[in-house]
Amino acid sequence: MPLRLLHTSDWHLGHTLHDRERDQEHHAFLEWLVAHAVAERADAVLIAGDIFDSANPSARAQAAYYSFLRRLRVALPSVAVVVTGGNHDSGHRLDAPRSLLEELGVRVVGAVPRDATGAIDVGRLVVPLTDASGAVAAWVVAMPFIRLQDLPSAALGSADGVVQAVRALYDEALTCARAARQPGQALIAMGHAWFEAAQASSGSERKVQLGNEAALPATMFADDVDYVALGHLHLAQRVGGRDHVRYCGSPIPLALDERTYTHQVLSVELAGGSPAIVRSHPIPRTVPFWRIPQERTAASLAEVLAELQALPPRVPNQGLSDLPFLDVVVTDTVRIPNLRAQIDEALVGRGAHLARLLDATPRPPSRLPAHLAKDSLAEVEPEAIFLDYWERERGGPPTEAVLSRFRQVLDLARNGGAP
Repeated sequence: MPLRLLHTSDWHLGHTLHDRERDQEHHAFLEWLVAHAVAERADAVLIAGDIFDSANPSARAQAAYYSFLRRLRVALPSVAVVVTGGNHDSGHRLDAPRSLLEELGVRVVGAVPRDATGAIDVGRLVVPLTDASGAVAAWVVAMPFIRLQDLPSAALGSADGVVQAVRALYDEALTCARAARQPGQALIAMGHAWFEAAQASSGSERKVQLGNEAALPATMFADDVDYVALGHLHLAQRVGGRDHVRYCGSPIPLALDERTYTHQVLSVELAGGSPAIVRSHPIPRTVPFWRIPQERTAASLAEVLAELQALPPRVPNQGLSDLPFLDVVVTDTVRIPNLRAQIDEALVGRGAHLARLLDATPRPPSRLPAHLAKDSLAEVEPEAIFLDYWERERGGPPTEAVLSRFRQVLDLARNGGAP
């Protein structure tokens, strides 16, 4: 009997986009996902990290997560759920209700697990999956996001050392799964990381310590691994040209630049040692994303104003959460001091919410380095500031060890100090 899986990731519950909450979009997605799991008669749902947008999610975000798990369990009493932590999540917060959720058929591995002695508990990374008959049909290596503190200190001096340490942890867990595996049972791996040659979006995916400088090789998964369910990148894609090694992508656009993505959930069918059958299921988008100008990179103010005035009128009683996101890019011969006021005036009574306004008019040369000369502080990467400072103060780039430590501190700061 084939095993039917659904692969999803990067929900980012609690996310805001240009100060606008996304609760309504997430609610619609989670309702759709429950109905889709029923329609697919899914045996298991794999959620590969970044359930929340921050390590300290709001009460509403947590309620959305637990409500989904309950609704899924009611709709499909036999379905198994495997949840792994991502770099945005607090792994220990996800793990806190682990024993309770296991009673509902939900296996959570929020952080790399450790035993009473402090050693990594590899056995807890391995999860059995049963098919509709109740028989074990697959073993999952449920690997959460691996932080630098999860690795031996000796490995942190170089990107190669980090990659080798991560690979060793996966190999150990896969060896454990292979020991439990019986003939006819599938082998599945989950991960939340950056892999070589994978394409990221520029607007929302920050570099992590396992990022460009320490990207993991797709070849680290041997041919006996039937499917690899990945999270972290918001663009759905194959890795290394391998059809069974996949990022499913995020369910909604998490940045304006992601409006062109096809957001999806992947269904995976595994049967009798045959190659995985992977199908894409587009997720309905409940809030449109518009850009002006539509066909060009940028347009003059006069052209932009004309397009804005042609937008449909706002429907009576239409709330902010229902309005399309609007991205406007203007370029002109000189910079316009009251640009925002003119754009706002043109949008009065229009059915769109201005999420971003970029003035692409050429400006005088900046004395700042190119990577720091941005229109908005939000566009400047903290790592770029650190590298520029270190270069000026020390006369050369930092060592790999210093850079790795900086990324660890940055990750802790972004997560509110939560590991």
